[in-house]
Amino acid sequence: MNTKVFDQVLVLALMLSIGVLLRKRQLITDPVRKGLVELLMNVTMPLLIVSSFNFHFSAALFRNAGVVFGASFAIHLSLALLSRLFYCRFEAGKRRMLSFSTVFSNCGFVGYPVVQGLFGGVGVFYTSIFTIPVNLFMWSYGVMLFTGRRDWRGLLRNFWNPPLIATVFGMLIFLFSLQLPAPVLRTCESVGAMTTPLSMFIIGAMLADVELREVLAGLDVYYLSFVKLLVAPILCLVLLRLWGADPVLTGVCVVLVAMPTATLVGVLAEKYDGDRGLASRCAFLTTVFSLLSIPAVMHGI
Repeated sequence: MNTKVFDQVLVLALMLSIGVLLRKRQLITDPVRKGLVELLMNVTMPLLIVSSFNFHFSAALFRNAGVVFGASFAIHLSLALLSRLFYCRFEAGKRRMLSFSTVFSNCGFVGYPVVQGLFGGVGVFYTSIFTIPVNLFMWSYGVMLFTGRRDWRGLLRNFWNPPLIATVFGMLIFLFSLQLPAPVLRTCESVGAMTTPLSMFIIGAMLADVELREVLAGLDVYYLSFVKLLVAPILCLVLLRLWGADPVLTGVCVVLVAMPTATLVGVLAEKYDGDRGLASRCAFLTTVFSLLSIPAVMHGI
């Protein structure tokens, strides 16, 4: 497992480097990057999710899906509560940003490719279930961290997004053992396979715009990286082992919690007048450090 983890992370790092190079050479411009994000979120990732549910229904798989859902909910609730303790000494604005960066992982752009490489289709299936509570928390608790208020009507609109729709559709396929026509399934698998390189190109293009001197200044994001990339997955591992969860299921959940900070932190900081500089630093450093921390965490499972 350790060699496989290292190889998978190395492949992603090389893809990310290509994204950096494409941005530096202006082959990925701002409009192109925005288009790639739309393509990934609205086409390739939903089709990857749909294809991941191409399993015949089994009681064991259904029970495991329920465990993943419950574990994801418990993990994110625990991290939301513990982040208040971890960052209690920081001023309010920074505390909210660091809390968001700790609770929410980049399950989409980085999580799906890593899990698919390590665990195959069943891993993507579990990841799709794991991200349901992530969406629920992100568009409720996460937005409230930035705004300090509760706009339930606006939050409900955010829930209905293509990856979540694909998850609902995929669950119907799984629960009723529906068989997609072979050409449709192969199309979903082929287009869905584009998710990994696209996601790495996008992140690489984002990282290429960051000024290293600004990113490396201060200790706050280093502390965040330690909590996010090591403390949080270890807590997740302990929780799931106490629960007696299946080893593959445990591995999927732990590696998803060990992912870097969700890149959405920058989008929400921009939208709600948060600290955009701190948001960029959180996303950048946790992404870079995760190339080392993910193999270390997986070695301990």
